[in-house]
Amino acid sequence: MGRTLENKKEIVADLKNSLSESTLALVIDYQGLTVAQITDLRQKLRPSGAVCKVTKNTLMGIAIDGDENWQPLSELLQGASAFLLVKEDFSSAIKAYQEFQKVTKKTELRGGVMEGRLLKETDVKALGDLPSKEQLMAQIAGAINALATKVAVGINEVPSSLARALQAVADKEQEQGESTESAAE
Repeated sequence: MGRTLENKKEIVADLKNSLSESTLALVIDYQGLTVAQITDLRQKLRPSGAVCKVTKNTLMGIAIDGDENWQPLSELLQGASAFLLVKEDFSSAIKAYQEFQKVTKKTELRGGVMEGRLLKETDVKALGDLPSKEQLMAQIAGAINALATKVAVGINEVPSSLARALQAVADKEQEQGESTESAAE
């Protein structure tokens, strides 16, 4: 039973919608994976906000037609293709896929597209090595906290330094006053 024209149009519209929300698209050769394994991959990708779409290359070709951002994807449309569409946290999504790939040893990453550029497997691995969004936010928060602490200590030190200086002047004046009294006697 083949797909109807209406059904194909719905699939293409869904792909276009998914691509419009994505920042990165990866193409993997999923040949040899079972339905259970693909379901497992989808579950691993879900926390990172990525989705795995298994569709015909011709339908994806129609979905990217005329969109300069995704046009390089056409070079990767061959064989049994699954598309990992990543919205934001591409580092976590790539790590989830790499973990899945180590376990199954059945998939092969063909490449990807990000911001209109074709990415090779080495480029994708480099993106996967970047810290996740949460890690970056934690690093920024730590840097801001450290800076705020230094400013607070600096501001707190000014009155303390002033108080010590005034005390030193007062002590010196008191010593001079006592030595003047001793000399007067």
